[in-house]
Amino acid sequence: MTAALEIGLAERVRVMIVDDSVVARNLTSRWLQDEPGLDVVTTCRSGREAVESIAWARPDVVVLDVEMPEMDGVEALPLLLRAKPGLAVVMASSYTTRGADLSLRCLALGAMDVLAKPSRDQAQSEEYRRELLSKVRALGEVAWRRSAAASRVANEAAALARYAARSVRAGAAAWNPVRALAIGSSTGGPQALSAVLKAVGPVAGRVPVLVTQHMPVGFTAALANHLAAASGVPAREAEDGEPLKGGAIYVAPGGKHFSVARSGAQAVARVEDGPPVNFCKPSVDPLFRSAAEVYGPGLLAVVLTGMGSDGASAAPVVAAAGGRVFAQDEASSVVWGMPGAAVATGACSAVLPLSEMGPRIARAIVGERS
Repeated sequence: MTAALEIGLAERVRVMIVDDSVVARNLTSRWLQDEPGLDVVTTCRSGREAVESIAWARPDVVVLDVEMPEMDGVEALPLLLRAKPGLAVVMASSYTTRGADLSLRCLALGAMDVLAKPSRDQAQSEEYRRELLSKVRALGEVAWRRSAAASRVANEAAALARYAARSVRAGAAAWNPVRALAIGSSTGGPQALSAVLKAVGPVAGRVPVLVTQHMPVGFTAALANHLAAASGVPAREAEDGEPLKGGAIYVAPGGKHFSVARSGAQAVARVEDGPPVNFCKPSVDPLFRSAAEVYGPGLLAVVLTGMGSDGASAAPVVAAAGGRVFAQDEASSVVWGMPGAAVATGACSAVLPLSEMGPRIARAIVGERS
């Protein structure tokens, strides 16, 4: 049973849609309103109208267009979050360099996820509809979980701690030297990646850093720039066939799978098209599986916040090869889907809050055991 159903069958996710396009507002509203458990409480044509409506509409989730006249999403976002603490905001952005840059800025300001709006000739995109519904549902559950009674949260945290303790793998093989760091993330990932890589930056020259973040085409180049600024380490989208070397962050390009292969004694990037894996493209599983084959006991794989279970089926592969798997804990995750699924496999050697993840990774890279 999902968290939403546990909290109360009478609860519905209250959604506000903010977009200057009447076509986009009407289409999005119809999709959401047709889904059980979702309730569109209002639609707004500008950020200013959304800010003026937030008090009476009381949404759990806001789907907020990035670029609008009068007041755009970047200006409106902090005002909405200030007016309703705990609000879950999904940015809806066009497939443009400017749109991607502004979306990453919004994620840094507190938005939880981003949606790439389809072009006019793809307005009925089934993929966009599926992404919209899954993100709104997941973030609605986050909002409900945050509003649960304090005693319930405490009880769930205690149960989780007991579960996580049973699910953490230990062993002497966990202390092999780290030769590569691979990270997978989704909802809430850009913020988590920035925090982790800021701590890892000073030792990143020792190992290549390989990142798969669930993001659409056109957004991952902006993400790479964002991570470079946060970490002080050069970052870029991975290119097929390029050698993977220490001192660089390689990001899976949106819409392509990123994996690792051998070319003689050198590890190289493989960037390929292909069907989605776990409904994701890029997917974490191909990266983790291939990196385990190439780096073996020298791989440290990290699963950060995100919905779904991508990366979980590859976690035991990493552990079987002698590598380590770290997972972010529930309390610090925006959505504990991906890390929770990895923990459930029993392959994780550590379950850590975000504040401890980067320092722990850095210590592992330099060879410390604590």
